[in-house]
Amino acid sequence: MATFGLIPGAGGQAWYWHRVVPLLEAAGHRAVAVDLPASDDSAGLNDYADAVVDALGGHDDLVLVAQSMGGLTAPLVAARIPVTRLILVNAMVPTPGETGGEWWTATGQDRAQRENDQRDGRDPDAPFDPLVYFLHDTPDDVTREAMKGAPEQSGTPFGEPWPLAAWPDIPTRVLVGRDDRLFPADFQVRTARERLGLDAELLDGGHLVALSRPEDLTALLLH
Repeated sequence: MATFGLIPGAGGQAWYWHRVVPLLEAAGHRAVAVDLPASDDSAGLNDYADAVVDALGGHDDLVLVAQSMGGLTAPLVAARIPVTRLILVNAMVPTPGETGGEWWTATGQDRAQRENDQRDGRDPDAPFDPLVYFLHDTPDDVTREAMKGAPEQSGTPFGEPWPLAAWPDIPTRVLVGRDDRLFPADFQVRTARERLGLDAELLDGGHLVALSRPEDLTALLLH
C-alpha cells in the first residue's frame, strides 16, 4: 500500500484533489491532499514544503503528486523526507536559482500559450478567464463549486529563487493533459525533455485534469 501525497497548484487548495482521493483509496492506498498557505504573503517555498512535510512525514512508500505550481514545492519535500516516486501533473519544472516569476519566459510558456490560443481560434490578448483556461472541460457541478470562491495566491513564492542545486535523484514521471490551454501539451513535452531528460505521458484533459478526468488520471497514477 502506497501513500499518495497530493500537492495542489496555485491557490493551494486540497479540494482540487477531492475527486481523485476516493479513487486512490478504493484501490487500497492512502491519499492525503495537502492545503498550502497560498494566501499568506509571508509564506515562501520553504513554508509550502513545511506544510507538506508536516502532513506526510512518517508515511512509508510515499508518492508525491504535484499539480501545476506544485512542481516548485514537491522536489523540496523530496529533498527532506524519503519519497519513492515523484509524479508531475501539468506542472512547472524549475531549474536551480530560477524564480517562479522567471520560469514563464525562461521556458517559453508565454509564447506557447499565445501560439496555442491562435491555433484554437482564441484571442491571445483577451483578459484571462478561468472558465476558458481552467474549467473548460470540467463537469457543470464541479465548475459551479470551483467558481464559488476563487482561491487567493500570494506572489511571494514566485519571487524566490528555486533553492535546490539539482532535481532530486528519485524516479520522476511527467503527466500532461492533451487539452491544457495554460501549459500546452507540446510545450510541456519539450520542457520535460529539456529540463529533466524525460518523455512525458499524455492523457486527455485540460490543466485541471484531476477535476475533469479523475478516473483517467488515477489510472495513470496507479500504473
